[in-house]
Amino acid sequence: MRALFYFSDSVWSGCARFLLAAASELRERGVETTIACCAETRIGAWAVEAGIDVVEINGKASTTGGAWDLRPILNERGIEVVMVTTQRDQVLTSSAKLFGGRIPLLRRIPPFGRVELTRGGKLALRMAATGLVFTTEKEAKEAHGPGWTIPSSVVPLGVDGASYDEAQPVARAEIGAPTEGVLIACPYERSGRNRIATLFRTLSFLGPRHPDMHAVVFGPGSLDDELRLHAAALGVGSAISFLGDIDAPLPVMRAANVVWAVADGDGGAYGCLDAMGLRLPVIAERTVLYQHYVADGISGLLLSPADPATTASNVAAFIANDEKCRSMGAAGRGRAQRDFPESAMISALEQAFAAAIGAPARAAQ
Repeated sequence: MRALFYFSDSVWSGCARFLLAAASELRERGVETTIACCAETRIGAWAVEAGIDVVEINGKASTTGGAWDLRPILNERGIEVVMVTTQRDQVLTSSAKLFGGRIPLLRRIPPFGRVELTRGGKLALRMAATGLVFTTEKEAKEAHGPGWTIPSSVVPLGVDGASYDEAQPVARAEIGAPTEGVLIACPYERSGRNRIATLFRTLSFLGPRHPDMHAVVFGPGSLDDELRLHAAALGVGSAISFLGDIDAPLPVMRAANVVWAVADGDGGAYGCLDAMGLRLPVIAERTVLYQHYVADGISGLLLSPADPATTASNVAAFIANDEKCRSMGAAGRGRAQRDFPESAMISALEQAFAAAIGAPARAAQ
């Protein structure tokens, strides 16, 4: 089996992390994998280190230009199935001249994300045999409305729980945090811009009574001026370290007492799974995504809509109980290994690829 993962975004994200993990693990299982990505990107550099075949693309190319550049990649490598993650890439890779109706395409929808199919996306469905990949059975069932004809499969997101034992905590001084006190780690992507405001407001309420409480924010977009200005306006600028898009977030999270997840999609899901793998309790708002990954009261705290003072009170009571936080962290680790193993993710994706490749042959019989 020869699979191509096409990713035109130049920014590292939870989505890029999924594709890299999928390509790496499938390669270990004997699948020939190629990642098509922009030059000088983290996904490309790390894919090369993992021994994955990498080809450079122009992520800003027009649909016609991008399709033309992709043609020789498909032909030279004998690609049998392609995975994309956005409608734009779906349209590009579904060019009728590019595929000739022979190479199936799978478009992955991020966890609890919307299935966007504009006119161009619907046209792309007629250009190439296309299937949608969801993260949960719930999402797949809810997407099947009246007249739905697009085949779909389920590939749950998962992590290797044992791999987290290798992460060593970074010295707090290196990330601008007090050596003592509660440290909150916040893995960030721009999709969490509105949700991180709850963290800022909570710190503004708790700061006067807990001067040693500190938060570290890291990930794509975490150095945006808007975040710093918002924190400063609430008077908590000194209680937060904005680290940027760091290469190694796990040591930062390992140094923390709790993880506050804010992002949507893969970014939010991986934030929860990383915390659980590191035996850290999770704080997040009560959304359908976080309800799927965090067992409220067992592996973390899910915040219901409330005024800032009530939210701050709930968070303060939560983090003040060290013993309960430790037990929640241990429960989270067990939950990650039991319910979200990486092996299940890779097996499901391998089955989805095999089904997509076999579908045209079965239809012709």
